[in-house]
Amino acid sequence: MTHSFTIQQVADQFQVTQRTIRYYEELGLIHPERTSAGRRSFSSKDLTRLGLVFRGKIYGFHLDEIKEMIHLFDQDPSGVRQLERTLSYGKDKMREVDVRIRELEHLKAEMKQWLMKFEEELEERRGDAP
Repeated sequence: MTHSFTIQQVADQFQVTQRTIRYYEELGLIHPERTSAGRRSFSSKDLTRLGLVFRGKIYGFHLDEIKEMIHLFDQDPSGVRQLERTLSYGKDKMREVDVRIRELEHLKAEMKQWLMKFEEELEERRGDAP
């Protein structure tokens, strides 16, 4: 017997709104069953998929990339194609992160220079004060 979860339970678990869960369903990232009353019933598989979605978003992947990676596993249960695609996207993302780190390091160095200049100017002005 598999355990099922309501949309509120899923939203609470991931600390998002029910609207977010419905949006991911609309995109085809998850496929919850429906009860006889028409309510969504989420499986452990849906929760696993949502976990992958949220992790992918933290790493900066676009939803279409996440969707592709998730659906590749459905097409190839061995996981080979999914892993190949994930590695490709992951390497691209690492390059983006490296570029951003360099940009931030440059920005930090520039800010440091300005702060030093301002400190020197402040000391000069204090020295000139009566």
